[in-house]
Amino acid sequence: MKTITMPPAFFTVNRERLSHALKPRSLAIFHANDEMNRTADQDFPYRQDSDLFYLTGINQEKTALLIAPDYPDESMREILIIRRANPKLETWEGHKYTVEEARAISGIKTVYYADEYDSVLAPMMMFNYNIYLNLPELHKIIPELPNRNLRFSYDIQRRFPAHHYERLAPIMRDLRTMKSEAEITMIKEACAITRDAFQRVLKTVKPGMTEYEVEAEITYEFVRKGGRHAYQPIIGSGINGCSLHYLYNNSTCNDGDLLLMDFGAEYANYAADCTRTIPVNGKFTARQKDLYKSVLDVFRYACSLMRPGNTINNMHADVCRRFSLEHVRVGLYTAEELKNEPREKPLYQKYYMHGTSHFLGLDVHDVGGKDAEFRPGMILTCEPGIYLPEEKTGIRIESNILITRDGNLDLMKDIPVEPDEIEKLMASR
Repeated sequence: MKTITMPPAFFTVNRERLSHALKPRSLAIFHANDEMNRTADQDFPYRQDSDLFYLTGINQEKTALLIAPDYPDESMREILIIRRANPKLETWEGHKYTVEEARAISGIKTVYYADEYDSVLAPMMMFNYNIYLNLPELHKIIPELPNRNLRFSYDIQRRFPAHHYERLAPIMRDLRTMKSEAEITMIKEACAITRDAFQRVLKTVKPGMTEYEVEAEITYEFVRKGGRHAYQPIIGSGINGCSLHYLYNNSTCNDGDLLLMDFGAEYANYAADCTRTIPVNGKFTARQKDLYKSVLDVFRYACSLMRPGNTINNMHADVCRRFSLEHVRVGLYTAEELKNEPREKPLYQKYYMHGTSHFLGLDVHDVGGKDAEFRPGMILTCEPGIYLPEEKTGIRIESNILITRDGNLDLMKDIPVEPDEIEKLMASR
């Protein structure tokens, strides 16, 4: 992925905001993500821990950050730990940050190497009473095996059991849910790259292509524009579009199929998250268009609910009620059946079984609670859908929405959703 750097002032401000949220005589400790082995001597592409990146901009393994706002020596109030490079390491893995480069990226003046970590940590532990640990708490990202932050938490509490330990997760959640102008700019660029990839697909997809060929067109555009996939793309034709997290992407896109594509670019570590559904042959059938317009109507209604003061849970409840009426209109069940539906198992759940929205930022499913009130500066997805395995039809429309003072802004408004526009663009092939 192309290296895109944010100005060090961005990370400096983020650390200042964190420092103000800590109790007196506190030490906050962050660690980089582990390198994840793929096979033999090959690792998966490295992705930095989002909290550490948010505070430092350092995209390198074996990094740590110590923040102690009240420490007597002002030069030791922010400490960055990086990996010590050597010729053999760089021969195999390429360039590693120098101290000067790490300072320039992060804005942190005091930089030590990882082999000096213990000697740096000892006096910090002696002075501070409260130790803030960065443990994974978002249920979607709790690792099956302990990550570096978890392993460190076990070790530090064993070595220093008399300290008072605090959680960083709620603080980082509150900081990261409110996007700065710089972050909004990065997400807009990720959305623009995603738009270009979708336009490329509209010009190339045709009956007989495989799903992985469609994925390849998206990948080409992402890499060409300096991005990469923010998550494993879902390219589901026909009945595959009914699997919410379908990842095989190895079937043939047949004439008459709808093609559901859930994909998004990552740019400067910030994610876009888009879903569009198109006819493989360039033309919706009457039934497909009716179902598509039903989802589009609910999508627009859901977007109208994304305004300051609302919440994900309230929005989702309203969307489900709206879908119930749409399901009756398109013949999935009758008004009488809806009237008598069991409260514990609403009828809509058979055809719409996932959430309508989630927070977006450094992570695709970013930090933020479902009962948190929307505030200007938050960015969330809006993604209603309908899934009919018996008709081999899955339809989802998803865009990224910035909450504003007056309502919201669709950051993907230039990625077509109108069925007639999609057909017109595909016909121009």
